[in-house]
Amino acid sequence: MNKKLILWADDEIDLLKPHILFLHSKGYDVATVTNGRDALDALQQNFDLVILDENMPGISGLEALQQIKILQPNVPVIMITKSEEENIMNQAIGSKIADYLIKPVNPMQILLSIKKNLHSDALVTEKVEGDYRQEFMTISDRIGRASTIDDWYDLYRTLVRWELTLSSADTGMTEMLKMQKTEANAAFCKMVRRNYESWVTTDRHPLRSDEVFKTHVLPLLDAGQRVCFVLIDNFRLDQWRIVSPLLSDHFNIDSDELYTAILPTTTQYARNAIFSGLMPIDIERMFPDLWVDEDEAEGKNVNEAPLIQTLLDRYRRRVRFSYHKVSDAATGERLVQKFADLDNFDLNVLVFNFVDMLSHARTESKMIRELANSDEAYRSLTESWFRNSYVIEAFKLMAERGYKVVLTTDHGTIRVDNAVKVVGDKNTNTNLRYKVGKNLSYNTKQVYDIKQPQRYGLPAPNVSSTYIFALNRDFMAYPNNYNYYVQHFADTFQHGGISMEEMLVPLVTMSPK
Repeated sequence: MNKKLILWADDEIDLLKPHILFLHSKGYDVATVTNGRDALDALQQNFDLVILDENMPGISGLEALQQIKILQPNVPVIMITKSEEENIMNQAIGSKIADYLIKPVNPMQILLSIKKNLHSDALVTEKVEGDYRQEFMTISDRIGRASTIDDWYDLYRTLVRWELTLSSADTGMTEMLKMQKTEANAAFCKMVRRNYESWVTTDRHPLRSDEVFKTHVLPLLDAGQRVCFVLIDNFRLDQWRIVSPLLSDHFNIDSDELYTAILPTTTQYARNAIFSGLMPIDIERMFPDLWVDEDEAEGKNVNEAPLIQTLLDRYRRRVRFSYHKVSDAATGERLVQKFADLDNFDLNVLVFNFVDMLSHARTESKMIRELANSDEAYRSLTESWFRNSYVIEAFKLMAERGYKVVLTTDHGTIRVDNAVKVVGDKNTNTNLRYKVGKNLSYNTKQVYDIKQPQRYGLPAPNVSSTYIFALNRDFMAYPNNYNYYVQHFADTFQHGGISMEEMLVPLVTMSPK
């Protein structure tokens, strides 16, 4: 711990010598003055912290505080006072003091306040690192023993909690956690390969994309609730954990769950499954005019409102609903301005595409790559968008107008870093995390392949169509342009394949406060 220099200003400083000697014994240098004017003069020197008596002759503590904030705006100030008047406390707090203590104070109170303001980051880092070291082996053991989807939900929540904790504490443990997440994802991919067929063909399966509306929206409507169903594309659990505090003043969290996105983890499949309540093969079979094939130029999410109508019709719910897709700020602002119009409907479906656009922009834009050069930065950009855009205003209006909110996503995204070689013909789709085609060549150990798509709830563009899915942090590259793919797509955020980040996604129900 580096030796810190403290300035203590108090007109009764002689009576505080025991306190000062105590701080000396704890490794602090303490300079003393007896009035506000001398304190301001002393601040020509740089101090790490100032302890300031509120009631001194001449310049008062509050007046000195204002000047200190001009001279050294970043130095923390602890104010000590005999007065318990709320007005003085409000003025001090309004001037952004670091702490407020009422006399008489004992040396341990002073020491605690100093540690809180000068060493909290180091102490938090030390504590967090120690706690993670202790839990590291437990997590590794849980990775080895996880067998059910609930095991993986719990394990993924734990890994995300540590990811956020370690990044906020600025520790050197983040690389260790990254390795542990990679280990967990490798085990998760093996579990999916063993179980995905049964998840589609039997009743023993986790909550899937096609069941979200049936289990979490229709019961609310049946209970007479007005509902806003909010889908944020590409929205991972760690991003939800970062933005959820922004909603705490407006909503109570009724349930905070995870569900399992179907494969491929893309809009065309996972999101259309949510809005139709059907697996992709059933959408194609029952509503061929609403299904968009891989090789069609038409957008993959253009039929979401009609798909919602088919779901409501199939479940015989006479529900008035509106659908709004927001892909830019102008559309978002118009939604907020006309939010009262939503009161004409029982169900309002809102799709926000910013996070998806951010991940794609990061692939194509060098500037965005620099801004989102890590998962932590990627989360930060998401939080900034949520805090400063139309989105937070929309949520405030939902709360004010008494809506029950179901917030979720269609899939997450993962930062890829390892290219695996795949060969396909010209009709093969372009997604880097999954391929579908009739002439695919690949290493079966590197991907999860499905040779009978219909059995897995997937359409087959051709009789011999095969789907293959990238695992963990892999992405697919063609051998004849391999170096380009590696240079252009390594370290980008992609989706469509198998990983905890893509498949284990948040599903939250909230009530207005």
